[in-house]
Amino acid sequence: MHPHTIADIRAFPVSYPLPPHARPGMGTGRIVRRDAVVVKVTASDGLVGWGECFHARSHMAIATLVNAYLNPLLQGMDATAVVDVWSKVYNYHLAGYGAGAACYIALSGIDIALWDIRGKVAGMPLYQLLGGSKRRVPAYAGGLSLGFEEPEKLVERVRLLVDAGYSAVKLRVGDKPELDLERLRAIRAAFPALAIMTDANTAYSLAAARAVLPIMDELGIGWLEEPFSMDQRDAYRQAARDARTPLAAGENLYGKVDFVRLIEDGSVQILQPDLSKCGGITEGLRIAGLAAAHKLPVHVHSSMTGINQAASIHFLASIENPGYFEADVSEGNKFRDELVTTPYRVEADGCVLPNDQPGLGIEIDESFFDRYPAAQGLTNKVYR
Repeated sequence: MHPHTIADIRAFPVSYPLPPHARPGMGTGRIVRRDAVVVKVTASDGLVGWGECFHARSHMAIATLVNAYLNPLLQGMDATAVVDVWSKVYNYHLAGYGAGAACYIALSGIDIALWDIRGKVAGMPLYQLLGGSKRRVPAYAGGLSLGFEEPEKLVERVRLLVDAGYSAVKLRVGDKPELDLERLRAIRAAFPALAIMTDANTAYSLAAARAVLPIMDELGIGWLEEPFSMDQRDAYRQAARDARTPLAAGENLYGKVDFVRLIEDGSVQILQPDLSKCGGITEGLRIAGLAAAHKLPVHVHSSMTGINQAASIHFLASIENPGYFEADVSEGNKFRDELVTTPYRVEADGCVLPNDQPGLGIEIDESFFDRYPAAQGLTNKVYR
């Protein structure tokens, strides 16, 4: 028997409500609760790895898929053989039964945890195991924050982030175009040198995107993220023809094949795979390689917890075409502040560094799972 075989895989769905003053508005509604799925992989020698699955607004279902099906499927395999594990899940579940998104998400959390174990077996931090270096990764202030607020209040919030060291921020758009532009103009006037990105959370129509993109060109916006859902390929093509501001997307795609199609379309120039959704670090490396072959940058999308955040920084410190790290600056994120030891720190120059401890370089407070059990119901209050 291999000394590091998979003995158990356990997924923990967790939730906590957001206080009324910390519920950001965005194109998909007002966020009232945060959900996550944490994955624990235990090897036969006692080593433990931690991963994160995206919640997909169905965090209990994702956890059930991990616990009831993928755990017995993968037990006894070599915990360091990430490609073998990935291929087994693909062949036995994704290819054979077509359960795409849910299985990619479930596999993502397992894969991240296995890479954490690989690093601990090797005694190396993940970035070093992946062939990277302790390079500085530029960060932008994002996450579930900077939503639909009055321009004056938004300027105050951005000022605090600039004072904290950030030289780039991501603002939520997807409101009425005139209100979005009012906010963008206010931020640009207050911070002429600030790098500003935007995220519409798929809330724009083609007409709305065409209304805002010329002004975004004038204001020097870094990108417009997900103006439309990913099945509106023609809308992406038309919008890309109308503007200099690049379009960004990828957090809602699963696996390298989806990214091949996105790259071939040619309308999206900023690729944003999420390691907790796209198939984990193993598939993320393949996606980054495809992007590099087309001279496209990878700005990974960060999900709920410090697990994904730590993994994303290691990943960006090891690929040849890294972009920004998305730093979650939302108020009181328990998944960042209580679940894990410090996943990252923002330096004075607005950059982050990967952790130096073996694997992901973080520890998990397992009492968190009992304190914040999974909750049912909608996470967004839809106001449209």
